[in-house]
Amino acid sequence: QVHVTESGGGLVQAGGSLRLSCAASGRTVSMGWFRQTPGKEREFVVATRWSGTTYYADSLKGRFTISRDSAKNTVYLQMNSLKPEDTAVYYCAAGTRPYGSGTRDYEYDYWGQGTQVTVSS
Repeated sequence: QVHVTESGGGLVQAGGSLRLSCAASGRTVSMGWFRQTPGKEREFVVATRWSGTTYYADSLKGRFTISRDSAKNTVYLQMNSLKPEDTAVYYCAAGTRPYGSGTRDYEYDYWGQGTQVTVSS
């Protein structure tokens, strides 16, 4: 069984930065980030595999960066140049299947509780 815990959200001004963290207790193959706002479906942000492949949502590439710490079984999401439209609950997910791109929510087996990111003007 894998437990996923994400943290690091908060309130920031537009143009600011945040770093989210996500730790998984257990063996995983992939980890990813999604976000959701009221009235919208969960949106893919970024995914990575421990083997080294990474996929970003095209609209976020260049501002958001994922990094990995295999010793801690943890990934981080560095978010720069934040915009009000980035406001959402950010969810971390962990997968155990050795296939798939990681860009679809159904590819993941375990989810964290979410952390709120609010970007003000």
